[in-house]
Amino acid sequence: PEVRNLCGELIAAKKAEAALWNEKFTAFKASSSAELQSTLAALLQRSVPSDILARLLKAVPAKETATRNSGGEIMQVAAAAVPALVGGSADLNPSTKTYLKGLGDFTPANRSGRNIHYGIRELGMGLASNGLALSGTAIPFSSTFMVFADYMKPALRLAAIQNLHEIFVFTHDSIFVGEDGPTHQPIEQLAMFRAIPGLTVIRPAESYETAHAWAAALQAGGPVILCLTRQNVPNLPADVVPRIALHRGAYVISSDADFELLLMGSGSELSCAMGAAELLRQQGHKVRVVSMPSWELFEKQPAEYRESVLPASCSRRAVVEAGSGFGWERYVGSQGLILGIDHFGASGPYQVLAREYGFTAEGVCNNVRKFFGL
Repeated sequence: PEVRNLCGELIAAKKAEAALWNEKFTAFKASSSAELQSTLAALLQRSVPSDILARLLKAVPAKETATRNSGGEIMQVAAAAVPALVGGSADLNPSTKTYLKGLGDFTPANRSGRNIHYGIRELGMGLASNGLALSGTAIPFSSTFMVFADYMKPALRLAAIQNLHEIFVFTHDSIFVGEDGPTHQPIEQLAMFRAIPGLTVIRPAESYETAHAWAAALQAGGPVILCLTRQNVPNLPADVVPRIALHRGAYVISSDADFELLLMGSGSELSCAMGAAELLRQQGHKVRVVSMPSWELFEKQPAEYRESVLPASCSRRAVVEAGSGFGWERYVGSQGLILGIDHFGASGPYQVLAREYGFTAEGVCNNVRKFFGL
């Protein structure tokens, strides 16, 4: 009885506090300008404009760049369109490119700032971001290097359990970090993300896909991880850009009639798959190339769509992704080839690592020919 009584008293006290707060908030809204009331409504509803993708696509750089760079430019447009977007990084804004320009820093003296300086506290950052999402007034983001996501695992898991609408931006997403070496080169992190139920993982191939990825993340309603590159990557051909279907998780980049080979790629390795396909075509082979930035979005598609992208009739399948190959078996099948990295990397320029580990058009082409006996 004592415990029951104590809990009842606490509940009654908290209800009284909530009622008082709501009374003050109602009075505040009533005395506010129409502009402030509109902003408050957008915050409380966490509104995202219906044309958000079109707005974000206007921010895509014309030149070849890293997806962390294009992501940083796209974020500025997103923040202007979505007042609820707020967040920060674990002391890595200059590298992750996630600082919201002109929107101030959140400090004891400035509670309107939308940039939060978390310091080198990845777990604390993730949990604080979860709290912001639980408040119901923010779509929070947090960012760091992908390899440091290990420190955030409990926060990622809790975000998924609670289906919190937040965005985790992990840059430097592969061994192509380069000279920092194995301690900073993620290998198993993508597999970890994909193993957590309820997380949507998106690894865009280039700047236009990155705009689509940000639009998907803002509209998701649950936790999303964006995996972005440190190194520059080529943009998709102009004829492909209007056909980008990242919201479906995977889509056809190019396809020959009666294709005999199917090459898949995610992130920066999509360009390797595309280059390898051209080499294989020059040798008389018919190829389909598929961009697959998100398993989770793909699995939500109707069976008919999934079959149209990855038809069962084609068993000669290969995937290219610079990380652990764990899990790709479900898409390449028992007769397929996984071109991944199931060991730690090495210190060196990323171009050298790409060549040594076979992540070039020539390397992929040669490995595909050898594996399938072409």
